[in-house]
Amino acid sequence: MANVNYKELKKGGFMRQKQSDYFSMRLKCVGGHFTAEQLGTIQKVAEMYGKGYIHLTSRQGIEIPFIHLDNINEVKEALKAGGVEVGVCGPRVRTITACQGNAICPSGLIDTQKLAKEFEKRFGGRELPHKFKFGFTGCHNNCLKAEENDIGIKGGTKPNWDAKNCIYCGVCQAVCPEKAITVDKKEKNVTIDENKCIYCGKCIKSCSVDAWQSKSGFVISFGGLYGNRIAIGKNILPIIFDESKLYEIVETTLKFFAENAKNGERFRNLLDRVGWEKLNEKLNR
Repeated sequence: MANVNYKELKKGGFMRQKQSDYFSMRLKCVGGHFTAEQLGTIQKVAEMYGKGYIHLTSRQGIEIPFIHLDNINEVKEALKAGGVEVGVCGPRVRTITACQGNAICPSGLIDTQKLAKEFEKRFGGRELPHKFKFGFTGCHNNCLKAEENDIGIKGGTKPNWDAKNCIYCGVCQAVCPEKAITVDKKEKNVTIDENKCIYCGKCIKSCSVDAWQSKSGFVISFGGLYGNRIAIGKNILPIIFDESKLYEIVETTLKFFAENAKNGERFRNLLDRVGWEKLNEKLNR
């Protein structure tokens, strides 16, 4: 047992159990998506090498407990044959979570599954000073709790009032959660306070005469933390409409984290230590 590199095993998704020489094996998952074929493979492996059950993690992943040290290579081969990969742990980009997004959900404003897959290709498993989590949620219902992640990306939409269609009914003002809209029936005018708008799109959905037009984009939060210390991610940028700009922002952020964080320091703790304005400077260049 002296030659076992437990650090490398954990990096590769095998986490030590309290039972000697047994591991709970984390499987690779992107956006909570597994095919029926993959689930069949997972079932077979759990029955053959585990104890016949799996554990669903809080981040949409699957773990198979009770994988013995002696069976690790054999298990990897069995998974690979069925199109399943082992996940990652340790100081790197972790499992990317996502709701079903606008491909499935009527409330969805962005294609979260497509984005999660693209993020996995670009950033998945990248080594960093500490673990780093991405989460996508398709709208402001926020099912995936975007602000709990180091970077959370939420679907948003920017409303644009069209006077020619408006009947000044006041419904948009009534449904706005931030009281950003004022409808003046007498003067036949509608104003929106851009500083209050959170891009939720409720005004647009509530309008029966299409007096609000919309443009969907990405609302980004930074520095979410959920563990021994809990901190809600902050929105420090306006809504982003260009997908390529989104990737640029993320790349800049990861580089900032890699260059400035101490070993074992979470992203939020880094920002609180060096100052949020430092990240802002990098993002706004």
